[in-house]
Amino acid sequence: MGTHVIKMPDIGEGIAQVELVEWFVKVGDMVSEDQVVADVMTDKATVDIPSPVAGRVLALGGQPGEVMAVGSELIRIEVEGAGNLRESAAPGVAAPAAEPVAAPKAVAQARVEVAIVSAPAIKSMPTPVAREANERPLASPAVRKRAWDAGIELRFVQGTGPAGRVLHDDLDAYLAQDTSTSAAPASGYAKRNDEQQIPVIGLRRKIAQRMQDAKRRAAHFSYVEEIDVTALEELRAQLNQKWGDSRGKLTLLPFLVRAMVVALRDFPQINVRYDDEAQIITRFGAAHIGVAAQSDSGLMVPVVRHAETLTLWGAAEEIARLANAVRTGKATREELTGSTITLTSLGALGGIVSTPVVNLPEVAIIGVNRIVERPMVIKGQIVIRKMMNLSSSFDHRVVDGMDAAQFIQAMRGLLEQPATLFLE
Repeated sequence: MGTHVIKMPDIGEGIAQVELVEWFVKVGDMVSEDQVVADVMTDKATVDIPSPVAGRVLALGGQPGEVMAVGSELIRIEVEGAGNLRESAAPGVAAPAAEPVAAPKAVAQARVEVAIVSAPAIKSMPTPVAREANERPLASPAVRKRAWDAGIELRFVQGTGPAGRVLHDDLDAYLAQDTSTSAAPASGYAKRNDEQQIPVIGLRRKIAQRMQDAKRRAAHFSYVEEIDVTALEELRAQLNQKWGDSRGKLTLLPFLVRAMVVALRDFPQINVRYDDEAQIITRFGAAHIGVAAQSDSGLMVPVVRHAETLTLWGAAEEIARLANAVRTGKATREELTGSTITLTSLGALGGIVSTPVVNLPEVAIIGVNRIVERPMVIKGQIVIRKMMNLSSSFDHRVVDGMDAAQFIQAMRGLLEQPATLFLE
């Protein structure tokens, strides 16, 4: 028997350190070739680390949340044969380090976990297995989040994946059994004393660090304006009725992207990135618009590049493609970086007013609130109009209040008179 050492692979992109997010094996487990043993995170992407060999786990090189250097020892596996860790032949001579391990092909593509909830027909299921209270079952971040949201303790869920890993199907099975066999739910007034400690690691840690850094470094100020989108919604409905089947349905986002592109022509000082260490502002002719998207792993900002070249349907298609890439874990680093201004929207959950955080090193983020019908006074008459607020934030170190207000008013004029979006 020999020992095979897997080192933290070089994932590329010039990254020297990565964060260990989760182990899918423990000491003593048997692993098969190409089985995923750990998740690591770089920037905003989670990457699978597979085992290139089959064997038994001897040691783990770190704990979830630990930042590890590329090339450091990740895991030791006992294998048939010599392995890649050569023992010294003579006493007192140190054994040479394990041979470098190239990054497996499987880690070349970053992925973002997403919960795809299905309801398969389940005829039977294994009896739930109770684990020790301090035992952490194997499960992906998406499965853990779903279990947390559903109030399920994973230690009671039978895992059918590799090494007992809890899968989405296992949660479905557990929920189905619980629905059919459990007694009446406890009273909503029952006293509770349970607590749960959730380590801030992985993407959640990256988000926390970026948000804290943005609030600490940028001089935020927000500007809110209401917009009458009645005419815009009528136009959108007409376009969808006429071309929806052949070109695809249009949401509000492509119109907002177009309004930003047109307004930025007169306000190039908004479409910039600010390097506050070098004290350099870079203005961009191109509009690379980040569209904030929520995934099960956290907030992602894929980038619609050269939005100035896109038609409504072109923008809609690109937004949909990027959103799907985020959901399915196929978004690349290039697709998640390089924006010059960001658009963020919570759709129907957009609330009345919000104060979004600037996505450094950008200096502006345009926040979209939900559309509501409100009585408005027009030419002395009270009429019902569809109204929407833009709640936007700017970096006051670079953007003056007057410029921010005029930029939003320019967007307002374009959206309230949607024909002007297409005038050249």
